[in-house]
Amino acid sequence: MDKNKDTFFLSPNARLVLEKRYLKKNASGEPIESPEDMFRRIAKNIASVDLLYNKNADISGLEEQFYHLMVSQRFLPNSPTLMNASRHLQQLLACFVLPLEDSIESIFDTVKQAAIIHKSGGGTGFSFSRIRPKNDIVSTSCGMASGPVSFMKVFNEATEAINQGGFRRGANMAVLNVSHPDILDFIHAKNSEGVLTNFNISVGITHAFMRAVEYDETFPLINPRTKTIIKTIRAKELFQEIIQSAWKNGEPGILFIDTINAANPTPSLGNIEGTNPCGEQPLLPYEACVLGSINVSQMTTRKDKHCEMSWHSLEKTIHLSVHFLDNVIDATKYPLSQIEGLTKGNRKIGLGIMGFADLLIKLGIPYDSEESIKFTNELLHFFAKKANEASARLASERGVFPNYEKSVYAEQNGPKYRNATRTTIAPTGTISIIANCSSGIEPLFALAYTRNVLVEGGLPEIHPLFEEVLKKMGIYTDKLLADVKKEGSVRNIEYIPADIKRLFTTARDISPEYHVKIQSVCQKYIDNAVSKTINFPKESTAEEVEKVFLAAYKSGCKGITIYRDKSRISQVLSVECTCTNELIGRNHVVL
Repeated sequence: MDKNKDTFFLSPNARLVLEKRYLKKNASGEPIESPEDMFRRIAKNIASVDLLYNKNADISGLEEQFYHLMVSQRFLPNSPTLMNASRHLQQLLACFVLPLEDSIESIFDTVKQAAIIHKSGGGTGFSFSRIRPKNDIVSTSCGMASGPVSFMKVFNEATEAINQGGFRRGANMAVLNVSHPDILDFIHAKNSEGVLTNFNISVGITHAFMRAVEYDETFPLINPRTKTIIKTIRAKELFQEIIQSAWKNGEPGILFIDTINAANPTPSLGNIEGTNPCGEQPLLPYEACVLGSINVSQMTTRKDKHCEMSWHSLEKTIHLSVHFLDNVIDATKYPLSQIEGLTKGNRKIGLGIMGFADLLIKLGIPYDSEESIKFTNELLHFFAKKANEASARLASERGVFPNYEKSVYAEQNGPKYRNATRTTIAPTGTISIIANCSSGIEPLFALAYTRNVLVEGGLPEIHPLFEEVLKKMGIYTDKLLADVKKEGSVRNIEYIPADIKRLFTTARDISPEYHVKIQSVCQKYIDNAVSKTINFPKESTAEEVEKVFLAAYKSGCKGITIYRDKSRISQVLSVECTCTNELIGRNHVVL
């Protein structure tokens, strides 16, 4: 049999996504490769890297392993790898952070660099914290500065003009330190819908600020050009501005920047000031990272008619996935030489998970339960341990990352890793559609809904495990399906058995506190950060948002994003009725 003609299951929506966004196309825009061909193309390209380290490497055997790793939907790399491997762009990384200095030359150099990255399929993050505040003096022209937000608009328009290689639109993250004099303008920059649509925005919050909030103290706003205090503000008032804006429409998010830098593996190379567009990948300026996610819903085995966790399968998948992602770093054609130098110097990878909510359902564990918290702790501890072991094994074969001697591991006589970081939890927007599983560590959005991306009218989604259980119980009917489509959740459908309601919990059924608990447990074991949206019902108050922000900080999260039902007009996901909780987060970006 022709190995390129292997067949495997893909949902109709997965095939549609692949045809629209990933498969090679001819001049007329028609696909000229099958999904099987695409995965074969990627596997062969990434496996060939082994020849750099061993001229006698079994490339053919590794290609087969990588191919089956992907077609089995146990693991998928980030979108640029799927799109670009073995094609003319050959840019395989999703996450980039670029520097921004306080000069017109630096700003517009970065605009150009971001455009190059967007064209290749990557997303970019920037800290605008070094830009002088508006109305500050410009000595060369005797004029007045326009401030960070004005330059964000320049980046936004540049991004708008670029379609990333015909695959997807550009996406950015803007970060501003909480001590910047223009922080209020930044907080409110996206209060009107339709503004800065190519940006997610996050406030970089420090320990000093959070202490000032706790003790109701004043907090200094400092001009980054002169390093002088421009004014002081009551920290609680500034915190309330952030809370109110997030309550209003989900922006800004928060990055706990000191917490992030406490986990910086190479502090001698600089502080981390920015992240990728969805916030889960903190990076140094001119650094990039490749992401990939394991579909943990596939890591189960049947025993006595019940599902159990297959730790052996997960371990094997982790080791092969780390090998894959490390190879991607060498296979990539970098858009800028500065990025190539630092990225290959640190060799950061971000292996994460998706299908988490599906896994809990298979194991019979409600998402919002203490049993779930206990299991999450066990799962992520195992996941991180095996990812570290896989990186250490690669280091013994290929050497540690080149900047190892400048890292905290060398300073502490610690483990010898191939990769400065190993783990990240990403939102997995489109790759979870391809894998036909739930996104990242999110709960189910709904049991039946429409995903408003890619095609007019949206993609219909009905959760397969829910459908399977109902059919086994003999209660699957057209009326039930219609009711679920209308509600999204089964919580208020009286004739659904109580145990089914408890197990098939959706995002709007889960308290914000449990969302934070899951995120913080995961963050304990993740090197980089965790993409997670904390969902609130429409009637939630700003006080409830504040409570969650404080809980996230105290529990060690590196950032937090909230979304209150119906606080935006445009939604990524929707159900039929107007009373449901729309799980949008802030991500118009899909990785």
